[in-house]
Amino acid sequence: MTIARMPPASSSVTPGSSAAERFFGGHAALPVMPEVGRKLLRSLDDDGVSLGQIAELIGKDSTLSAKVLRLANSARYSPSHTIGTLQDAAMALGLETLRNLAMAASISGSFPVVQGLDRQKFWRHSVRTAGYARLLAKLLQGDADTAYLAGLMLRTGQLMMAMSEPTQVADVESHASEPGSRYSLEMSRFGCTHADVTAALASHWHFPADLVEAFKDANAPLEVRPFSMLAAILHLAEVIADAGDHGLDAIDALNVAVPELVEHLHLDLDFLRLRLEGAGDPGQDVELMLK
Repeated sequence: MTIARMPPASSSVTPGSSAAERFFGGHAALPVMPEVGRKLLRSLDDDGVSLGQIAELIGKDSTLSAKVLRLANSARYSPSHTIGTLQDAAMALGLETLRNLAMAASISGSFPVVQGLDRQKFWRHSVRTAGYARLLAKLLQGDADTAYLAGLMLRTGQLMMAMSEPTQVADVESHASEPGSRYSLEMSRFGCTHADVTAALASHWHFPADLVEAFKDANAPLEVRPFSMLAAILHLAEVIADAGDHGLDAIDALNVAVPELVEHLHLDLDFLRLRLEGAGDPGQDVELMLK
């Protein structure tokens, strides 16, 4: 997993990361990632993994297989014929899309329904964030597969927060009407953000250290050294997903919420707009993933 960085150094222990640990333990049991999900994660570092191996791995989990087949037959992928087997899905979708669908279904299935958050809205936003992170990573010469996984995971810390303090989390969501505002609202309320709690969760799940750091840095990418390109991509992707939730223009939202970050990355917003329009809605048919 390659993450672009700039000089000097900062401590990995922040007030936010310390505050995040309170959401683990007690009645908030640590979610368990299924073994197939773990193996899919490890496959990101295996350049030699084949389409057949990914399909075979998914096939070991019948529930996951059923979800992937439902998604493969959805309107977003518009198959020319009904896809009846994982092998059909592999041939129709390709390795990257097949693995991304499987990871999305596996990770979403690892978390219970919680009070304070609308499950379908939450996962639609998360899948959108993943899709936009992948798109941005390709534009910025980042690792698209890692960006997709990180985008998918970015708000999962909020589920841990809702297990402990559902009323507070619901109140934050009700006030997070401006794209990107969730971070500051959570920091003032909890002393940490969903990204901090996701970093703690990723650490408990033994994710790669650079991914854990990217989650921590996603709060304010320009304030952290060394600079993490992945953290910047995650923050941008969440702003774009927020804009979609509120029916706002994504490019306008970026210009309002993170103009300095856009300038720092030399993002061509006209080209980004074209790419976003061409990509459609990554969160389309997310309800099929949650059945």
